[in-house]
Amino acid sequence: MAEDNLRAPLLAPNGTSQSSNREPPLIPSVSITIDNDAGFQSFDQPPDKSLDQKSPVDILSDPGNPFEFLGVDGFSVPSSSTIDPFRNHTPRIEGVYEWFKILLCMPIALVRLVLFGLALLVGYLATVLALHGWKDKQNPMPRWRCRIMWVTRFSARCILFSFGYQWIKRRGQPASREMAPIVVSNHVSYIEPIFFFYELFPTIVASESHDSLPFVGTIIRAMQVIYVNRFSQSSRKHAVSEIKRKASCNRFPHVLIFPEGTTTNGRALISFQLGAFIPGYPIQPVAVRYPYLHFDQSWGNISLAKLMFRMFTQFHNFMEVEYLPLIKPMENQKGNAFHFAEMTGSAMASALNVVQTSHSYGDVMLLMKAAQSKKENPSRYMVEMAKIEPPYHINTQEALEFLDKFLSMNPDNSGRVVLSGFLKVLRLKTSSLAEKIFAFIDVEKSGKITFKQFLLASSRVMKHPSFRRACELAFSKANTGENNYVSEKELGDSVRLAIPGMNDGEVAELFSMFKTSDSDRWISKDDFVACLRRNPLLLGIISPLLHQLPSEINNGPPLEML
Repeated sequence: MAEDNLRAPLLAPNGTSQSSNREPPLIPSVSITIDNDAGFQSFDQPPDKSLDQKSPVDILSDPGNPFEFLGVDGFSVPSSSTIDPFRNHTPRIEGVYEWFKILLCMPIALVRLVLFGLALLVGYLATVLALHGWKDKQNPMPRWRCRIMWVTRFSARCILFSFGYQWIKRRGQPASREMAPIVVSNHVSYIEPIFFFYELFPTIVASESHDSLPFVGTIIRAMQVIYVNRFSQSSRKHAVSEIKRKASCNRFPHVLIFPEGTTTNGRALISFQLGAFIPGYPIQPVAVRYPYLHFDQSWGNISLAKLMFRMFTQFHNFMEVEYLPLIKPMENQKGNAFHFAEMTGSAMASALNVVQTSHSYGDVMLLMKAAQSKKENPSRYMVEMAKIEPPYHINTQEALEFLDKFLSMNPDNSGRVVLSGFLKVLRLKTSSLAEKIFAFIDVEKSGKITFKQFLLASSRVMKHPSFRRACELAFSKANTGENNYVSEKELGDSVRLAIPGMNDGEVAELFSMFKTSDSDRWISKDDFVACLRRNPLLLGIISPLLHQLPSEINNGPPLEML
């Protein structure tokens, strides 16, 4: 299973699908340092030479590259994993045996449902009692309140029993709080948090959205949960600070973290977030497995209600929990959370006998958006965000916006877009320049583009240091008047330099992309730049305005002086 595209998370790939003799590798070798105050990784890497400033002669040397004026070379696309780590392999009930078993277990399922409801109610009431009047929640929970929480912990075990986990196979022993204050585990289902609540009663790191869950939100608060908003830098920084604080005090329980940040199908280990590893405390990894023949218990592309129903209608659900040996950061790498996470991930992948991929929660969001659009095989739209995010500096929100744009191009069943769909969404007509822009994306020269190619090409242009200056400079050249606005006629005159055959109706269509409302007759500079940020490849059609000004793009005077 040692394929080139299956590797440790966050490491550079061994190969790419395309290469060029004059461009650097897509992901240069990196050394990562950890800012313990900020709680985030910083990349200290050689500069991407393709983004260096170029001389005017160099910039105009490749007439086939519509973005050469900006100093953007072509790009290569890293190979993609063939594994979908989020796919549940039994989303539907199939086979006579499964249907017969479900019918036979229906009376048992009703009893289990009643047991589940009673256990949840008793646990909730015990938790409310334990939390009543407790105001000093920054400090560890008093012992007498912890004793009350044993009622909730016993209720959690009853809930596991109701889901068909009458017995759970354990290997190894949980380390003491003093030896390993932080516990990390792979995340396959909603079952693991229930199990660890019963087993360890830890402090857990969880998404802020869990606080609003009925009944469950109250029980989570009793665990002195560390909430985190994964899209907020300040929230992530605060979460790391809280992990450090609680891990450093033996009066708190273990800190439990699922470093993958989302559930998988258990057949792969995806990239780790670094929050568990930045504090530098010894960690006990835990490997959780769900052996099965007919029913995949992973919480993937299956609804919660359906997953619960399937669990209720099984004779028994198998679960194995293996406590692995402690892992400590090496003395010469105590400040490097990346290597600590790499060691832990390798140990867990080895114990689980699975591969590691560069997927992340961002890929889950791309997968969900594609599924909501009713696309066939939505996993085609995953890009392994942990692999491309560092070199291209593209975040999940930007990737989702580009996916929206790509889906509107009407991709075929293979997830690819042809030239006509691409031009229709960008409001362009077929022309030599438009075909060059499409060819810039189509690195495989197949006549079709994938979402990954579209995303990388767009970010290659948008993230170039001179992109905004080029946009503002294009605006200043298109604006022939003195009102600091661009009219439809001025935009048409500028675009016709690149695409001479555009008629007034086609110009009006393109102009509508830049407007903020249908009634606008003018485009402000902010609207102009904002549209090009949403559609960075459109900068290519304004290149005739900029081809004679390469030095101004890269190091010219302030725009207000032009």
